[in-house]
Parts: sequence; structure tokens; C-alpha cells
Amino acid sequence: MSPDPPREHDAHGRRFCLVASRFNQRYVAKLVEAARHALRARGAADDAVDEVWVPGAFELPFECRRAARSGRYDAVLAFGVLIRGETEHFRLVAESATDGLMRAGLETGVPVLNGLLAVHDAAQAEARTGGVAGNRGAEVALAAVHMAALGHRTDAR
Repeated sequence: MSPDPPREHDAHGRRFCLVASRFNQRYVAKLVEAARHALRARGAADDAVDEVWVPGAFELPFECRRAARSGRYDAVLAFGVLIRGETEHFRLVAESATDGLMRAGLETGVPVLNGLLAVHDAAQAEARTGGVAGNRGAEVALAAVHMAALGHRTDAR
């Protein structure tokens, strides 16, 4: 006899905020779409998923922290795509944003999930936003559902 599906895969009654970067929006929109689909498939209501767009990846931590501090969400998901250019600027932004996202979650106690892709070229971006490597947006959404459920289970103790 197999056990019941784990509750960490259930998004019913949970609220999520998707914070997305407009920079490289062609790819980011695919991440957001896959995240919405994954959340819906796990039971999240459409009106329980808010979406906020910011100018670029550097602004993601600020808006994620604001969303997390609002008390409205069980998890906040950050999405962006940085493609390497001729300089290391993409790496600096990726590292700063990643650090800021982690701090936002730790400071607020609300899971802030990192869906920021730092890739070397457009082919890698395509592969990770619905191509041969899958879609990172769906993966981040499933992790958000899991973390939201863990938080509720831990808070109930």
C-alpha cells in the first residue's frame, strides 16, 4: 500500500508572489508562465498568485523583501535571466541578486526562492526556459509549494 501524496506538494489555500525582471523578458516570461502552471497544477487558485515586474535582476531582492514583509504570501518567487556579455557584469549582478534574495528570506522568515538564471548564451537560456533542460520556472514553483507547506507544518507545532 503506497502512502498518500505528501502535503508538501499541495498548494491549496497558499498565496504566492512572483517577482520577475523585465530585462530579457522574452525568457523570463516563459519562467513565470511555467511557474503559474505548476502552482495551478498543485491547487493554487489563480487569485492566490500575484505577479510583480521590476526593471532588472538587481531590483529583484528589494521587491521580494517587500512582498515577503507584507505578510500576504506563503512564498515569494524571483525570476530573471542574465546572459553573459563581453564583461563580467552579468556575474556581479547575479551574485548580488542571489545574496539579496537569500537575505530577504532570512530576514522575513518567508521563503524567497531563486529563479534567477545566469547563463553564458541565448542557447542556454532557451534550454532552461522550456527547452531540452526543462523549465526552471516550474522547478522553482514546486520548491515554493514545498517550502510553504513546511512553514505551515513547522508553525503549527
